[in-house]
Amino acid sequence: MQFNNFDRTGAFKKLTGHAKTKTFDFRKQLDAKRVGECIVPMASGLNYSWAAKAVDEEAVKLLQELANEQELITKYKALLNGEVINTGEKRKVLHHLLRGELGQPVIEGGKNIGDFYRKELTRLCDFAGAVHEGKYKGSTGKPFVSVIQIGIGGSDLGPRALYLALENWAETEGKKKLNAGFISNVDPDDASRIIASCPLDQSLFVLVSKSGTTQETLANELFVKDKLIKAGLDPSKHMIAVTSEASPLAHNSAYLDSFYIDDYIDGRNSLSSAVGGCILSFAFVPEVFKEFLSGAAEADRLTLNENILKNAALLSALIGVWERNFLNLSYTAILPTARRLTPAVLGSLLAHFEDKVMFKGFVWNVNSFDQEGVQIGKILTKKVLSGSFGDDAHEIYSRMLRV
Repeated sequence: MQFNNFDRTGAFKKLTGHAKTKTFDFRKQLDAKRVGECIVPMASGLNYSWAAKAVDEEAVKLLQELANEQELITKYKALLNGEVINTGEKRKVLHHLLRGELGQPVIEGGKNIGDFYRKELTRLCDFAGAVHEGKYKGSTGKPFVSVIQIGIGGSDLGPRALYLALENWAETEGKKKLNAGFISNVDPDDASRIIASCPLDQSLFVLVSKSGTTQETLANELFVKDKLIKAGLDPSKHMIAVTSEASPLAHNSAYLDSFYIDDYIDGRNSLSSAVGGCILSFAFVPEVFKEFLSGAAEADRLTLNENILKNAALLSALIGVWERNFLNLSYTAILPTARRLTPAVLGSLLAHFEDKVMFKGFVWNVNSFDQEGVQIGKILTKKVLSGSFGDDAHEIYSRMLRV
């Protein structure tokens, strides 16, 4: 298995030459036949359509050559088998293992890491079920009606997105159990606003910090604890932690319980752990989180296919490389048009985009799992459109391109 710079590959030279000689006329080529043929099945009944991409048969052939030359599926399998893929930080990359075991059992120091992840999933789901049944209650003996997650970065943005994506579906299906809120900003006015929107004596707080030393998160924890104490409540009956077993938050009587992740789960890919699972399991029901993981696992399995025309994440990644590096199309928009996703579909989409980023990193020989790789990704992204939906998002994107 070789890690080679993108521009040193034979496929790079061929793709460069093809891009110079080939033009794509959508008015002539985007017809019903192409739309029907340029479809790749995804998990959970989804389909990836690349009909409206400036990609012809020769480009597909050369992109397949690039995938083979850069050993993209070989590297994905090595990741699944627990090899050290995050070479910058000398770590395994195991977020796929949180939702299913597609490779060999990953053993370290005599410990089966897959078993550890499955045990934590069972503990979390059992605890959430007990909360819904009223076995755990707040200081006044009243059942919990609200859950508030305290985190920052990947411990806040991702879980918040999951909750918003499924809230309408859960209400319609009768699976919403608790109202949810999120505290990330260290501005006390922001935290006060969230706390004021929920009955404090019936609120469960989820503190998320893998290291247990994240300053912004700990500052918000102290703020919340102060509010609880001043209200005559016992913070230890209103808080749980998501952290690592080596963290100062672990096995700590200040929390009702703690749920564990390890160093092989980075913040950008932590939604399949208790980081994302807490809000889905408490606000909705544990089965929602399990369905989410099932959809993601199915997507991960389909991503093993070496044929790019049968592997949506791989093809999407390679087309992105073709557009950016050879056609100079540097912007990509992800525009949601459906508000009501199911857990399995959401999990499938999450895995699709995680795997797509992974493959792009492998193509470019960029470590997308360490901090340096993340910073490169932020530079490449340049602009992020948030808070927009459907036609509104399309309008904003068009203005950004000055179209």
